[in-house]
Amino acid sequence: MLPQEHVARALQKALSTGGDFAELYAEDARTNSLTMIGGALEDAVAGRDHGAGIRVFKGKDTVYVYTNDTSLEGLLSAAEQAAQAVASDRVRVPDLVLAHRVLTENHPVREWPYNVATPEKLDFLRAGHAAMKAYSPEITQTQVLYSDVTQHVLIANSQGLWVEDDRTRIRLHQYAVASSNGQTQTGHVGPGFNAGFESIRGLDVEADGRNAARQAVTMLHADYCPAGRMPVAIENGFGGVIFHEACGHALEATSVGKGNSVFCGKLGQQIADLRVTAVDDGTMPNAWGSRNIDDEGQPTRRNVLIEKGILKSYLVDRLGAMRLKLEANGCARRQNYAFAPTSRMSNTFIAPGEDDDNEIISTMGDGLYCASMGGGSVNPLTGDFNFAVNEAYLVRDGKITVPVRGATLIGKGSEILWKIDRVGKHMLTGQGMCGSLSGSIPADVGQPLIRVSEITVGGRK
Repeated sequence: MLPQEHVARALQKALSTGGDFAELYAEDARTNSLTMIGGALEDAVAGRDHGAGIRVFKGKDTVYVYTNDTSLEGLLSAAEQAAQAVASDRVRVPDLVLAHRVLTENHPVREWPYNVATPEKLDFLRAGHAAMKAYSPEITQTQVLYSDVTQHVLIANSQGLWVEDDRTRIRLHQYAVASSNGQTQTGHVGPGFNAGFESIRGLDVEADGRNAARQAVTMLHADYCPAGRMPVAIENGFGGVIFHEACGHALEATSVGKGNSVFCGKLGQQIADLRVTAVDDGTMPNAWGSRNIDDEGQPTRRNVLIEKGILKSYLVDRLGAMRLKLEANGCARRQNYAFAPTSRMSNTFIAPGEDDDNEIISTMGDGLYCASMGGGSVNPLTGDFNFAVNEAYLVRDGKITVPVRGATLIGKGSEILWKIDRVGKHMLTGQGMCGSLSGSIPADVGQPLIRVSEITVGGRK
């Protein structure tokens, strides 16, 4: 990707004013996207991103400089800027030998997306549109979005690391809009993979389209959700977004290392009900948030964050390891070369438990069943959150009854962990994009059906 001599010289230049550690990250990414609205192709975009970033450590201070000029002159210029930001009187430029590390490919690609012609990709978009429109005459608009990214990365550092990796991710969104009497509701399905085009061929695009349309039509005819404190059952898959947002970010060294987390200093302590085990696993084959290596070049891992209610681990990158005096555990991530890496989640989920799904509902009395979650907001320092529910149903006397719309879940992550009183046996995951200090990255969330004994539900009734 880049000549080894150029990389070595850039790293030495980065250390020339007394830095302790230097790292170079380079990437070459090909992107493609197609947008179809109402069955017509609205947009087709292809692009290429190419560049490199150089990071220098001086103690616990870091500086990051990036450039899209990856010639020797461009790399040395970026390295010089980084070096000047950490200049000191004590300078020792080490000899540098870069040793190539060979990776094991844990996320094989059988069909590279860039080898599939655009007309063939459009066939899948048309199939989704047709399925949504055929579901009901109340479906007044459809949108189908396809995207793929093929990325080659190089990571080298002053400790002699040289590692390269190829990454491919691909996703197909389907949005349905239902309208009647001046009211509109939307439904969405958007599976994604760290894999090739074979993953799109494996989808039942029509079934996904019908599901998006069903959500929209169901919520169009739903009454408004009542407000109050009540038990809530949250379905598997994308329901895991609540743990991701309300608890997961507070377990990243980005927050913990600065003292901005409700979980600071609680390793080894019980922070959740005994039923709760939570994991972040960047090794899951072809999963949306998986990688062979993180963006500091370390192998990804399966990190148990909470085990039977006990806090076992944080997500720790190199800088977080220095701040917390813990071992980095393969979770450094970034959007692209324009961002320095930091600790981030990959595939984060509440692990399957022992409770029966039917019993979870039948013993909850009156409450709310959340079939599909939406977006929300959270304060990582306090854990306070507010999440929209895309598809919800009232539970009356242990039975799922009528749909309701406009529901929100309001609470605090650290408190909700104690109130999870049932965890089902069957886990699914959902895909999303997670934004934080190092940009927007693909992240899987997941869980089985869980029940929270009591939570504040916002609604218009």
